[in-house]
Amino acid sequence: METINRTEISESTAVKSLAALAQAQRLRAFRALVVAGSDGLTPGAMAERLDIAASALSFHLKELVHSGLASCEPRGRYLIYRANFDHMTALLAYLTEHCCQGQNCAVTDLNACQTC
Repeated sequence: METINRTEISESTAVKSLAALAQAQRLRAFRALVVAGSDGLTPGAMAERLDIAASALSFHLKELVHSGLASCEPRGRYLIYRANFDHMTALLAYLTEHCCQGQNCAVTDLNACQTC
């Protein structure tokens, strides 16, 4: 897995991350991890919350971890999955890098940006 700088991400890493999110159940799982924040979620809690079979969820979580969008930490007999916010931020920065016609965007609130 590529180490992510908060402001830089390679094209290949962006493609891998976007490919991981290009599936409805994985996208739902990632969004659930984002909502859970630093506490993360166990696969069992996530499967119940998202109404996804545990075996399918396991595959999707593996893909999210492989893409760098999530991490997995053993805690006792449980696994805790968390969204990798640094990676997500780097991916968003990559996608919006040229949002102001190739110039650095001086707007910190993207909702206020009139040229984006």
